[in-house]
Amino acid sequence: MTPDRRSFLRGGLVAGTGTVLGGLVGGGPALASPGLVHRDRPRLTHGVQSGDVTAHDAVIWARSDRPARMLVDVSRRPDFRDARRIPGPVLTPETDLTGKTFLRGLPSGEELHYRVILADTDRHSVRSEPVTGRLRTAPRVRTDLRFVWSGDLAGQGWGINTELGGYRIFKAMAARDPHFFLCSGDFVYADGPLSETVALPDGRTWRNFVTPEKTKVAETLAEYRGQFRYNLHDANLRAFNARVPMIYQWDDHEVTNNWYPGEILDLPAYTEKRVDVLAARARRAMFEYTPTAVRAPKGGRLYRRLPYGPLLDVFVLDMRTYKDANGPNNSPTHREGVLGAEQLAWLKSELRRSKATWKVMAADLPIGLIVPDGSAQEGIAQGDNGAPLGREREIADLLSFAKRNRVRNMVWLTADVHYTAAHYYNPSKAAFKDFDPFWEFVSGPLNAGAFGPNSLESTFGPQLAFQAFPPAANTSPAMGFQFFGEVAIDAPSGELTVHLRDIDGKALYSKSLRPAR
Repeated sequence: MTPDRRSFLRGGLVAGTGTVLGGLVGGGPALASPGLVHRDRPRLTHGVQSGDVTAHDAVIWARSDRPARMLVDVSRRPDFRDARRIPGPVLTPETDLTGKTFLRGLPSGEELHYRVILADTDRHSVRSEPVTGRLRTAPRVRTDLRFVWSGDLAGQGWGINTELGGYRIFKAMAARDPHFFLCSGDFVYADGPLSETVALPDGRTWRNFVTPEKTKVAETLAEYRGQFRYNLHDANLRAFNARVPMIYQWDDHEVTNNWYPGEILDLPAYTEKRVDVLAARARRAMFEYTPTAVRAPKGGRLYRRLPYGPLLDVFVLDMRTYKDANGPNNSPTHREGVLGAEQLAWLKSELRRSKATWKVMAADLPIGLIVPDGSAQEGIAQGDNGAPLGREREIADLLSFAKRNRVRNMVWLTADVHYTAAHYYNPSKAAFKDFDPFWEFVSGPLNAGAFGPNSLESTFGPQLAFQAFPPAANTSPAMGFQFFGEVAIDAPSGELTVHLRDIDGKALYSKSLRPAR
């Protein structure tokens, strides 16, 4: 049966707890209050989050200060009259007291309110103060859509500075009232220790809030968990999380800079040199602390397609798990690249199946920007301006497939390079011409050192339409060179407009795209 408003009101909400979908339908009677308040009761420590929201599904995240049962109330009303309660998992030290409740059977195209309550494991009537949040489910009909994207948080030594308002870019993003936030990776800097003070070029002093886990590079599971907890100390981010669902994607700094599978580090800051060991710990912490619908931290794939109504499908790519070693990146017979054979086959299949007007390609690496790793190449492009080599062969294969199969209206969004830009990929200007023209938009960082610009190479014919970057490398957020992007889709025309915005939400550049049929 297709869930609708009536089935929701009758209790047609199916909850899954932990990593297994449960069979509870309805969640019991409607609730008027969160429960008994007790002086010695559990406490929610880092706010609430929702994520991977589609027409009928959502994930709700929370963390407790002690073992407790997670309960989620869901309602159309902010006062939670006639709310339905969904029992979630017991939050235990095994997951660092974090947990997710999986909601099923939600009504499409609606604003829903939720609140998370913790129940004592021994005294079930003793419950925490509730923490509330809001989400909007994807529509089943054409309607106006809006979302924001960016990446890179607490990088290059710039953490939470309460004197300057903390992570204030999240206030600007919240003011756009987006349906969701597409996190383009590097949402923690596990390899970026923080100092309490940093001298700025203008004589001022940047003051970081610092936790023990942020004083060294992360190596243990506890240290990787601490990277995520650190950012959640920021009030702006917690308020944003409670109002805006997230689609989470990882990049390199969730583990260590420019990492790839099989890498052995030669950095003195690390006692654990095996990147595969570090990546496994980082991956577990990431799944524990983000509201992703992926249920298997060890083997569950991170790449996925999230449908958001007839106008939009979001394709979340994983350009880390299957990445080959950083080298010259110029092999004429390269087979692995950044996606890997399995992910590439999945992506082709899902693109052909997609009926959405717009296909947003959420990539954690840009296509045509040269991103070096010392003398090696970290990114897709390598700068020879010729026929596709190395990782470019994988992208060429994907683009030519899309052209042959009439996959229209692909728009690529990324962050990674710590400035903002708009690139138009034009086959008439390219060394490789077997693809339809498309746009790529870059925006970031959220709160990290600003850099740029990187050089473009012409294998796929990128034409620079706009860029904004700082005057010097690793410019602090105090100077304002922090950026996010916004996508707005107009329902009647299907037109997609991208705005590249600064730390205060001011539009620096806008581009409207009409859909091809």
